[in-house]
Amino acid sequence: MAYHVYVTVSGEDRIARFSMDPESGALDPRDDVPLSGTPAPIALHPDRKFMHVARRGAHLITSFAIDAASGGLTELGTVPTESDPCHMSTDRSGRYLLAAYYLTKKVTVHRIGEDGAAIDPPVVLRETGIGAHCFQTDPSNRFAFVPHIAREDAPNAIFQFRFDAATGQIAPNDPAQVPQPDWTGPRHYCFHPDKDILYFSNEQGSSVSAYAMDPELGTLSPLQTLSTLPDGWTGQNKCAQIRMTPCGRFLYAPNRGHDSIAEFAVDPANGLLTALGHAAAEKVPRAFEIDPTGRFLLSAGHGSGRLAVYRIQDGSDAGRLDRIAAHDVGAVPMWVTISPAA
Repeated sequence: MAYHVYVTVSGEDRIARFSMDPESGALDPRDDVPLSGTPAPIALHPDRKFMHVARRGAHLITSFAIDAASGGLTELGTVPTESDPCHMSTDRSGRYLLAAYYLTKKVTVHRIGEDGAAIDPPVVLRETGIGAHCFQTDPSNRFAFVPHIAREDAPNAIFQFRFDAATGQIAPNDPAQVPQPDWTGPRHYCFHPDKDILYFSNEQGSSVSAYAMDPELGTLSPLQTLSTLPDGWTGQNKCAQIRMTPCGRFLYAPNRGHDSIAEFAVDPANGLLTALGHAAAEKVPRAFEIDPTGRFLLSAGHGSGRLAVYRIQDGSDAGRLDRIAAHDVGAVPMWVTISPAA
């Protein structure tokens, strides 16, 4: 069964589409979808029948239905936003669309209709702090976290919330924030598939951090922080997204500056990380995704306009990335999403 691949190409106002062979990782271009207004983050519905795309330049969110066989997109509706969402996700039920807004220091929650389209107005519009960069619910759908990057006027903290899956409402947890060492800048995060552990990429700190989550309270406790850079490298660098393989064995975080993807092994007993090395990446590797079986990683070069395909190796080189292809996708790719075909 093939995969559908979607890449928002912000500099050319379109969504690039590919079909992906799940055995070889080969990409076959499909017809693009024009979408004005600087398309960027994508949120895929849990049942993979719908997706939502933030149009950051136009301050809009557009919802699409996905044709399961062809991967074609049919527009369902568009809602306005007060600013430009830099990250979106749905809650675990697919009933709500969560968005974080970097510049206007807030988060929103929109209800999703039975037709798959986001509904205006939002049920939540809450101020947090400048630099809000990610907003997701945990696997139990009872808690949510919003990391804020580090700058002079930004919190440099992880905000903790309780989430009401019936209403979409959020309320500050106790404590409301997880403070960070100076200039850490937590940006994005992902969940271990079967442990109460979250992993954050730290934008300014050029590092990844593991946190234990109390499953009853929904609060985080730090476990470990490791650099994403090689020993001795002193150039300017920022981290971006973070992804874990579905099996929970490997974790990856791109370096924008060193232009690499940091590779980590995950201890199956305690979830702690061990650095494996670095794979050379396209210039400014900002957006990337792992396929549903954990065989391949796709990484878009924000500065090169190319999409690189890596095989995630097994055996003696388990977890290392082997680059097998690269494709031109256009100016300023901002998000990569993979969805199985029917």
